[in-house]
Amino acid sequence: MNKSQNFQNKKNRERITIGITHGDINSIGYEVIMKSFAQKEMLESFTPLVFGSSKVASYHRKTLNISDVNFNLVKSADLANPNRLNIVNVVDHEVHIELGKSTSEAGELARIALQAAVEEYKSGHIDAIVTAPINKKNIQSKDFDYPGHTEYFAREFQSEDSLMLMVSNNLRIGMVTGHMPLREVPDTLTKELILRKLAIMDQSLRRDFGIVRPKIAVLSLNPHAGDNGLLGVEDRDIVAPAVMESFDNGVLTYGPYPADGFFGSGQFSKFDGILAMYHDQGLIAFKSLSFDNGVNFTAGLDLVRTSPAHGTAFEIAGKNIASADSMRHALNLASDIVRNRKVWDELHVNPLPLSSEEDDD
Repeated sequence: MNKSQNFQNKKNRERITIGITHGDINSIGYEVIMKSFAQKEMLESFTPLVFGSSKVASYHRKTLNISDVNFNLVKSADLANPNRLNIVNVVDHEVHIELGKSTSEAGELARIALQAAVEEYKSGHIDAIVTAPINKKNIQSKDFDYPGHTEYFAREFQSEDSLMLMVSNNLRIGMVTGHMPLREVPDTLTKELILRKLAIMDQSLRRDFGIVRPKIAVLSLNPHAGDNGLLGVEDRDIVAPAVMESFDNGVLTYGPYPADGFFGSGQFSKFDGILAMYHDQGLIAFKSLSFDNGVNFTAGLDLVRTSPAHGTAFEIAGKNIASADSMRHALNLASDIVRNRKVWDELHVNPLPLSSEEDDD
């Protein structure tokens, strides 16, 4: 199906439909999904559709003794009931569930659910995808050779670039480099890479979050921003020039700021977005401030994709103690971004497109 048909299918549906992939079946995925929709108001603003297994869902429901959530089994996304928590089976055979354990079967089922959701999105039957946690090791195969969800979706939607953006209320932290060994980060950083990530963040803050003139802070790679080259030259030679060029390009970019003082002093609250140089630099601060309600959003894609900020949490799987706050925020954020994009696109459409034919005199 081409993009115009995809757009028309979505336009014909007034109500937003969000696809939810079940993630690793031995994790807390089904628990946080079901607990999210135990709050009936979650059904008010969008139609949820889980790509998973009704048998696996029933197993988790019984194990967790969750009696106030029922699944509505459908064969495809276009048949989803807007007033129910829907599920479409991506597997028909019997599944072996081992709560709290990493298994190859769980990894394969997580991949199948992802692929099913992507196909339904490309067909225009869903508006966004929210992913329950996967195990990045057991999902690896010839069909999934990616460090994580972010890279998988970037490839599926042929995006030249994307940005992992961690979101919680007014805190939004993106990373220049994502899932890579720390020793590779300095050699990976370039002015051009930082500029691309800043451009993605600026556009996302405007279109996805409705911020008219977003201010972005850039963190330094080295302690004390390198101390004028004493503790490394990357901030002086790469990061600072990128900040200046970005500002000259019309993006309100500031920095580079040493991360410790920036977060410790509360300066982060003055900015709409923060760009960290590497994964843990951004994620440690983010999860320290917003562990229970954080959301992972992949900016820079045509697809709206979010996920809870936590992982599989195998150690508490099946114990009925997992918090659904992060999953609930991921669902609501996906719904909000879909609406924000519709408003942005309507405001920025050309009201008088150029004609392909010249008018006769």
